Amino acid sequence: MILEIIKAILYGIVEGITEWLPISSTGHLILLEEWVKFQSATPEFMEMFNVVIQLGAILAVMVIYFDRLNPFKRGKTANQVRLTWQLWVKVVIACLPAVVIGLPLDDWLDANFHNLPVVATMLIVYGVIFIWLERYRRVEPEVTSLAKMSYKTALMIGFFQVLALIPGTSRSGATIIGGMLNGTSRTVATEFTFYLGIPVMFGASLLKVVKLLASGVTITATQVMVLLVAMVVAFAISMLAIRFLTDYVKKNDFTIFGKYRIVLGIVLLGYAVVKWIL
Repeated sequence: MILEIIKAILYGIVEGITEWLPISSTGHLILLEEWVKFQSATPEFMEMFNVVIQLGAILAVMVIYFDRLNPFKRGKTANQVRLTWQLWVKVVIACLPAVVIGLPLDDWLDANFHNLPVVATMLIVYGVIFIWLERYRRVEPEVTSLAKMSYKTALMIGFFQVLALIPGTSRSGATIIGGMLNGTSRTVATEFTFYLGIPVMFGASLLKVVKLLASGVTITATQVMVLLVAMVVAFAISMLAIRFLTDYVKKNDFTIFGKYRIVLGIVLLGYAVVKWIL
């Protein structure tokens, strides 16, 4: 029991860090599953586990930005209320591509692309894109605040978010790249990524949990404890990761994340080759 709790804490830490930094939580969790396995954990349980710890991560965004996202907060001026509703409209618009395109493809992509070679390739590809964006495409951003972001830009970022259905891409990485390519500053792209994660991650997680429960999956008391511990840890670490990234992008670019992705991708490709040979 104690060992299983320690494993859950480790998973929660990895999820909390990698969900928000543009380095792919799915890629890191797949890698972690290679070496850290729960006792008697079925594929169905692990699928539920990965979904539940995401809920812990998304709750962190809701807590940190509750006042900003709450149009009914007492003390807000009429203009602040208007901007809050506009923000939610932009978030909803950005979610449309995921609903229309993503949902029908989600299960198929999981079945065909949830593997080390794909994850490693996507880590490298988007790592190169980040470095290219920061070093060779230096364009002064037109959108320096969420209030200035158009609904069209929100929709375009939503299309980029669909790319994150391929494991190893990183939802935050795809949306940040999409924002920057569409004229937003790093800080705006990063903050909008946090907000966009609320309906997308919460909706996707809830849908998968319902599917799994409907399929008749049963879990033990120990597994319930593992789920709760991992979710709480993911929530706590996400609080730190979100605040870190928010402060980081004010003074730094994403080059370091691009380099990290490339190195990790190369390591994973090497590991996949060795595993295939053996």
